[in-house]
Amino acid sequence: MAMAMAMVMAMAAWSFMPTGRILAAPPVERPNVIVILTDDQGTADLHIAGASDLDTPNLDALARAGVRFSQFYAAAPVCSPSRAGLLTGRYPRRAGMPGNAPSQAGRPGMPGREVTIAEMLRAAGYATGHVGKWHLGYSTDTMPLAQGFDSSFGHMGGCIDNYSHFFYWEGPNRHDLHRDGREVQAPGRFFGDLIVEEGVAFLKKHRDHPFFLYFAINEPHYPYQGTPRWLERYAGLKYPRNLYASFISTMDERIGQLLAEVDALGLRERTIVIVQSDHGHSTEERAHFGGGSAGIYRGAKFSVFEGGIRVPAIIRWPGHIPAGEVRNQIGHGCDWLPTIAELCNVPPPKVHLDGRSLVAAIRSADAPTPHDAVLWQIGESWAVRSGDWKLLHDPVDTTRRAPGERLRGAYLYNLHEDPSEKTNIAAAHPDIVQRLTQLYESRRP
Repeated sequence: MAMAMAMVMAMAAWSFMPTGRILAAPPVERPNVIVILTDDQGTADLHIAGASDLDTPNLDALARAGVRFSQFYAAAPVCSPSRAGLLTGRYPRRAGMPGNAPSQAGRPGMPGREVTIAEMLRAAGYATGHVGKWHLGYSTDTMPLAQGFDSSFGHMGGCIDNYSHFFYWEGPNRHDLHRDGREVQAPGRFFGDLIVEEGVAFLKKHRDHPFFLYFAINEPHYPYQGTPRWLERYAGLKYPRNLYASFISTMDERIGQLLAEVDALGLRERTIVIVQSDHGHSTEERAHFGGGSAGIYRGAKFSVFEGGIRVPAIIRWPGHIPAGEVRNQIGHGCDWLPTIAELCNVPPPKVHLDGRSLVAAIRSADAPTPHDAVLWQIGESWAVRSGDWKLLHDPVDTTRRAPGERLRGAYLYNLHEDPSEKTNIAAAHPDIVQRLTQLYESRRP
């Protein structure tokens, strides 16, 4: 009892200066953040979202423990612009990344002036790590260490063979496996296993202090290289769904291994986990002209139709946000930066942000959508959604195969009445076409 009283008196002495001024209490520890970005995962390719032919138990469990969005959009229908939007909270064109970054060593990508989630959180005392795919620049000043990350492991270009770690297409052959900007070798090791090892090592190293891990897994992007266990599991599925499905479950298994380590380290309640696909599934020849699914939605990768930009998205933070709930509010890849800033109580970058915090929507199904409109642009195509109305200009339809069919002119849909974007009603609503066109023109970067 005497010892306890002495401790109280000592704490009181520490808490007050002789003048009576109260010292600030130690700050509350901020949550850790893990952002898992999947690669070319189709709109409907999640078992809990209705894909009954897929096994995704780990992502399903994550959704049951958190909030899943039913109307979430990537910042773009291709890799680099989508990643730029997520990391900066800015539309890709504003972030200097309107199209894919080069996959050749020494070639630049997203400008260094852009402020990423990593830079925002590092300024607040976070350890920051990148593991997996980068695809935002292959020059010293645009690779991860120049964009706010303390450490980096993975491939800098768009895609690799998962065993040789050579760039998958467009010769000459180029090896692409890097640690902190320097080439490293691990021939024959499956890339999915390598990045789990790296992710786990990062968690263990920084378990006692706030950290941000950007785990940009390169699956199920082609080449489809599911592990033997999953290839056997899906042997009865029709080609190429069988190959794609095996890679989806291979991905889910590796994500599960990473999240199991979060639990083993006792970090579950202290860690925000976010999962999103970078855009819709691929129908390119290198992807066997498909395998993924957009469900009822039209389009795929490269397209501003729903199947190219509407993506799976989940957030989990036990004890702080609801569990097992679905949100129908519109979310956008650019929204994660301001959302993380609010949840972690850190100041966002002092730049123009196109993203809006999703915190109110995450916490309540009755909160309004934080956007009155969201925009997309890729090549000649652009689109704008406001409420249930969506206007597309010169879209490409990649539903069956890429590069797809180029359509010309204005295409207008009411997504509540026609979510599959089957019937163009632009001619019947010239006033809405004009309003949405003006909205796009006034807000595009």
